[in-house]
Amino acid sequence: MAQLNTIARSGDPILRIIAAEVTNISDDEIQNLIDTLIDTATAVDGVGMAAPQLSHSYRLFVMASRPNSRYPYAPTMEPTAVINPRILSYSKEIVKDWEGCLSVPGIRGKVPRYDRIEVEYCDRNGNLVNQELSGFIARIFQHELDHLDGILFTDRLESDLDRFTEAEYQALISG
Repeated sequence: MAQLNTIARSGDPILRIIAAEVTNISDDEIQNLIDTLIDTATAVDGVGMAAPQLSHSYRLFVMASRPNSRYPYAPTMEPTAVINPRILSYSKEIVKDWEGCLSVPGIRGKVPRYDRIEVEYCDRNGNLVNQELSGFIARIFQHELDHLDGILFTDRLESDLDRFTEAEYQALISG
């Protein structure tokens, strides 16, 4: 298992800068960072994690959706490294749904996101991947891509009425 890292919190300047492109995917630093992102996300019940959250300014994140205490209804997928991602196209439909962030602890929000997106990225082996994502997985991709552009989910809230504490969120989804 890779070493778990401390997660950067809101207020840390690294969360507000545009991350650099990954130029050598096979570099040991990048491959080890991918493993650390997956291990850290799993250990803290995250469904995704971006390199800037572990204080590395690279255009790299992982998606690792599975049901857990933070997202009990999340679909299950294999942890996936997403390197130098781009969104190629968006659906017209925008859905407002729950998000939280390990870098913004104790807060949840109803965030508007595109329901379907066509994306392109490199996997951890350097293969170019082009796919259409929808629903919760599309939401993870957009949330993590925002991290690479210095944007937090709280920046996307349309109103303070869309902001909730973690306790309020848990009460709403369990009752």
